[in-house]
Amino acid sequence: MTADQVKGKGFRGALNYNLEKVSKGKAEVLDSSFTEIKEKAIMEEIKMVRMQRPNLAKYFYHTSLNFPPAENLGNEQMNMIANEYLNNMGFDQHQFIIFRHYDADHPHLHLLVNRIGYDGKVLSDSNDYQRSEAVLRKLEKQYGLTAVISSNQAQERAMTKNELEMMKRTDAPSAKMKLQVILKEVLNKKPTTEQFISQLEIKGINVRFNQASTGFISGISYGFEGLQFKGQHLGSAYKWSSVKNSISYEQERDRAAIHQANLRTAAGKGATGTDTRSSIAAAKRYRERQETARGNTVAAPQGTGQLQERIRKADSGNRLSASGTGDAGQKHRLPDQNDGSQYGTDQAGQQQGRRQMAHQGLPDRGLISDLLSADHHDGDMADSTLTQNLRKKRKKKRRLSL
Repeated sequence: MTADQVKGKGFRGALNYNLEKVSKGKAEVLDSSFTEIKEKAIMEEIKMVRMQRPNLAKYFYHTSLNFPPAENLGNEQMNMIANEYLNNMGFDQHQFIIFRHYDADHPHLHLLVNRIGYDGKVLSDSNDYQRSEAVLRKLEKQYGLTAVISSNQAQERAMTKNELEMMKRTDAPSAKMKLQVILKEVLNKKPTTEQFISQLEIKGINVRFNQASTGFISGISYGFEGLQFKGQHLGSAYKWSSVKNSISYEQERDRAAIHQANLRTAAGKGATGTDTRSSIAAAKRYRERQETARGNTVAAPQGTGQLQERIRKADSGNRLSASGTGDAGQKHRLPDQNDGSQYGTDQAGQQQGRRQMAHQGLPDRGLISDLLSADHHDGDMADSTLTQNLRKKRKKKRRLSL
């Protein structure tokens, strides 16, 4: 199981994106903390909680949970996994809605959450990617799901979707893939540090070491075909902590050789004195091919980049009317009640408690209508929370300007 996370300023765009899927029969709502599954009602409830933190820009959290094609679980179990994920990530007192999508070749969920809790506290996003991976590994064991290796443990980073499409179009591997192959060949020979550097430079790869004045090395990056790659972005096998164990390296002995390699890289010269700046043109052509591939590729709906673009478009005007999402409320259901029932009793209690907390945490609906009538726009939320002192300061400022 993998998770793609997005944090942003707007809840409405992502909500409409998912509700539109529901209206077209390509998704359904599995669970929610909201009293009604309609755009207007949801946004009113979001605004009431958001009023506690009017100056917080990125209050919206969106993640997709992706399962292997063979793990086509029932809705009950998928919903339990999604709720466990939210609870373990710290979203146990927050507004949320969970969608299941049916528009891809693998099962996946979309989780929309307000980072502002009912108590006004904002859940920190510090190290959220690392925390998310830890939660995913825990859930895989808990529910007997296919184990996925963590990204920081992968010896080689896999091809991205754009790289795969580029390879199909050009019938040639990407620069990253070619670099990984060369590095693997050189490292398998167990070279000395000087041999490692010279063999890479002969093959058109400039090496840059993050070398302190004491000679200590804390990182490594590689320049190839006009592009720069950090070791960790290629995979764990090519980070300095792994490379130094694959070659014959001694800090004091190799200090001068590493320093000279850094000077050559900075000057754009290889070990043989060849000018490597001509690779800039090759890099430009490579980037142009990437852009062409992106423009002609239909991305999988769950891809983070495409999702952000769709959300942006939805936020800028493609909003659903209330009548357009009327059926969404009818689809707020939990079919397949028997599958995954071995986890049911405790989890159902937790979900019910979260929904009760959601409804208790909101003011009276009449108050919501009064505060969020047609005269109350999004931009007015900050004004509604101004203190008496700020109002006095504004009045004083206006008098002075007259």
